[in-house]
Amino acid sequence: MDASSSREAHVSRHSGFDSRLAARWIRACAEEVSTHRDHLTQLDAAIGDADHGVNMDRGFSAALSGLDAIEGVPPGQVLQQTGATLMFRVGGAAGPLYGSAFRRAGEHLGDDASVGLEELLAALREGLAAMQSLGAAVEGDKTIIDAWLPAIGSLERELRAGADPDVVVRRAREAAEAGATATTAMQARKGRASYLGPRSVGHQDPGATSTALLFRALERAVNDP
Repeated sequence: MDASSSREAHVSRHSGFDSRLAARWIRACAEEVSTHRDHLTQLDAAIGDADHGVNMDRGFSAALSGLDAIEGVPPGQVLQQTGATLMFRVGGAAGPLYGSAFRRAGEHLGDDASVGLEELLAALREGLAAMQSLGAAVEGDKTIIDAWLPAIGSLERELRAGADPDVVVRRAREAAEAGATATTAMQARKGRASYLGPRSVGHQDPGATSTALLFRALERAVNDP
């Protein structure tokens, strides 16, 4: 890569959350979910219906195929379209939850061509609120929330501390992964896993794990040229 291309890549990574970065995030989400599909399904086999990995892979594959048709539109519309696809193509509880999160986040971003990380944080908070309104889960219930909530908490702390964008998204990914790992010791209080009662303890929640993958994908999208 020559000096000019390197500068352009740097600007692309740090100038804002635009349509290209939104599309990179969705592509990275699809890749992460595809790579870890079997692992997600194994986690779900222990406390759920053994279909989380397959369902998520199908949904993000569909979202990926639709990106070309919306190339160049505002990032909010990219997220809204992704949310609509996930809502109808991902089975089980995950489809409505992730679908509503992406749709609400996209609606919050509106038609702006590019937004900063502060606005992205606000959009992700809106996504969290949408999931909690739909599923009524709180932190500690052994769900998606246990990874999503610490991730956006970390985003806010790092932004307030003035950290560089690459640090902000790395710490968010680390917080999401730690949150997912912490679900292993929890007893499920929501969803299919809650039917197992104490037997749900000792198994990592598949939804929290897939959420950690989405924040890993965000880190990749911000740092990849």
